[in-house]
Amino acid sequence: MYRWFVGLTLDAEVWDHATFSANRDRLLNERISRLFFERVVLLAEWQDLLSDEHFSVDGTLIQAWASMKRFVRKDGSSPRPEDGGRNPSVDFKGEKRSNATHASTTDPEARLYKKSEGDKAQLCFMGHALMENRTGLVVDVEVTHATGTAERDAAKIMISRTVTKPGATVGADKAYDVPEFVHALREQRVTPHVARKEKGSAIDGRTTRHPGYRARLKRRKRVEELFGWSKTVGGLRQTRFRGLKKVAAQTVFTFAAYHLTRLGGLFGWRWSTA
Repeated sequence: MYRWFVGLTLDAEVWDHATFSANRDRLLNERISRLFFERVVLLAEWQDLLSDEHFSVDGTLIQAWASMKRFVRKDGSSPRPEDGGRNPSVDFKGEKRSNATHASTTDPEARLYKKSEGDKAQLCFMGHALMENRTGLVVDVEVTHATGTAERDAAKIMISRTVTKPGATVGADKAYDVPEFVHALREQRVTPHVARKEKGSAIDGRTTRHPGYRARLKRRKRVEELFGWSKTVGGLRQTRFRGLKKVAAQTVFTFAAYHLTRLGGLFGWRWSTA
């Protein structure tokens, strides 16, 4: 009976653990994960839960599955471990390390980065989400290398792909208050509701005079809630995969799962804990 159910003939070879491992690697790609994510978003669209007017964008760091001890000079001149084993002691005291001169031997695509001055630099990737403001659902996702311009570059990609209504607004924090980004949104006929920097802001009275500006800035903070869920529940605080493509697939799948849990509440489903 089970052979018929899964499509196996009577003389076909039955799957084993290796088959499932191979399929996991085959399915863990961004094309399949994004297709699944888009189908989940459609569920919200069918129930009229998404608007096309107001959005928020933000980025977060995803710690790489790589050790700083393996972040060594590209020319091979880094100090050798003092002892053997899988977790050797390495003395990097006095050595300046950067992405220009060093690379991770565990995950060469991970980048050394910190989001703010007070943070500790770590090997990581960067995840980005475009959120619809009314329900707080994610409508687009990107994963990039962690760089100083990655948040704005990813935001432009997601906005051009998803925000199609002229006059729609996109809220963002001060990291997006850069003339090039603000001008790019206005060229797309999207209103940038970006938090203003104290000095050299690209946001002027044309934007801040509108009563909805402050409301959008307050609303955009909800994106931190979905990042919090993705890290504490979804496992994105530190990825278990290596390479940008696999990390991207994991991230997109994670936000699809977030969607499903939120949709359950919005649809009035009762989750059983039994």
